[in-house]
Amino acid sequence: MNEIELISATDTLALGARLAAALRAGDVVLLSGGLGAGKTTLARGLIQSRLGPIDVPSPTYTLVQAYDWGDVELWHCDLYRLDHPDDAYELGLMDAMGEEIVMIEWADKLGEHCPADALRIDLSFDGTGRIATLTGWEGRDV
Repeated sequence: MNEIELISATDTLALGARLAAALRAGDVVLLSGGLGAGKTTLARGLIQSRLGPIDVPSPTYTLVQAYDWGDVELWHCDLYRLDHPDDAYELGLMDAMGEEIVMIEWADKLGEHCPADALRIDLSFDGTGRIATLTGWEGRDV
């Protein structure tokens, strides 16, 4: 487990950029934390570090937004509105895991479908900042 202090949104964006550098095909990143904890900000930092200053909206209503990363796609998912963990199959999410890079906000909605080898990032409030708690990916730098 690794804890990272995020004093500002800039720190959260920078953590996303560091994470982007470590990603490879088949990786799954599970993001959790309350409303406003910084899940989408972290995702934005990750995506923009690779694709430049593009608009990165939260996929709250579309559930999935795919980005072309050259040899793979990055799936940015927001499962806040998911009613049941099995609904992930209808999204094609289970097929994408293991092939594409999949980053999931509100990952707890996946329940038993969360891959054991995923990187888990829990964002929690700490005064005016945040704490990112990373678990998984032992031996890999983030």
